[in-house]
Amino acid sequence: MADGAVFPVTVAGAAAALGHAHLGFARTAFPFRLLAKDRRFHSYARVAFTSNGKGTVLTEDQEKDAARRHREKMEKRKAAQDAEVASKTIARKGLLMVHTGPGKGKSTAAFGLALRALGHGWKIGVVQFGKGAWRSGEREMLEKLGQVSWHTLGEGFTWETQDRARDEAAARRAWEQACELMDDPGVRLLVLDELNIALRYDHLPIGEVLARLAARRDDLHVVVTGRNAKPELVAAADLVTEMTLVKHHFAAGVKAQEGIEF
Repeated sequence: MADGAVFPVTVAGAAAALGHAHLGFARTAFPFRLLAKDRRFHSYARVAFTSNGKGTVLTEDQEKDAARRHREKMEKRKAAQDAEVASKTIARKGLLMVHTGPGKGKSTAAFGLALRALGHGWKIGVVQFGKGAWRSGEREMLEKLGQVSWHTLGEGFTWETQDRARDEAAARRAWEQACELMDDPGVRLLVLDELNIALRYDHLPIGEVLARLAARRDDLHVVVTGRNAKPELVAAADLVTEMTLVKHHFAAGVKAQEGIEF
């Protein structure tokens, strides 16, 4: 290679050096020799891609200018972010969080939050509405870590019980347990798993639930999961996340799997 040449050190740079608008690995043997650094030089070429996909090798001055503009952009972003953070005045507040929507991951996210809280030494309460008494991986793990009061008080899916009175009685037992945990001053985070389902089918009065959640102590965080969250609960919540269904393996015939669904 000739003295004074600038050698590309990225895959995109090597491809552009050969005049490729795209990499085209399937049609062209890639020139890995161009990825080598010539030890006699201390600069590398970079490639800037335009909207039409064509690459241009940047000079050293152009690289410096690009770095300067990026730095100025990030400085402005940091200033805006710092100002946004400084505008928040509430240091501590027990949050009411709702995970809803047709997508997978509502309970999974809640138990991930529980794991984070346990890492800070918090005591966690979990009450499961509707779900049966099968042992899940998250329960096995969280109970091993300690500081978790777990109660699965559902009778299973409503289409399995086929008994509204039985479903209502189970929901009432679960709710009473939830209230007991809310009264425990040691509990810092309470997960009410699938409470939204009990509310959707009117197994519990929404007014009673909202009133009790509003009356909880100031430092207690509560996470409610389940699809079809009631509008009244959404309005009362501090944080609402809707899991969107884009694609699910169940539609392709894949059954619930250990370690993924439970």
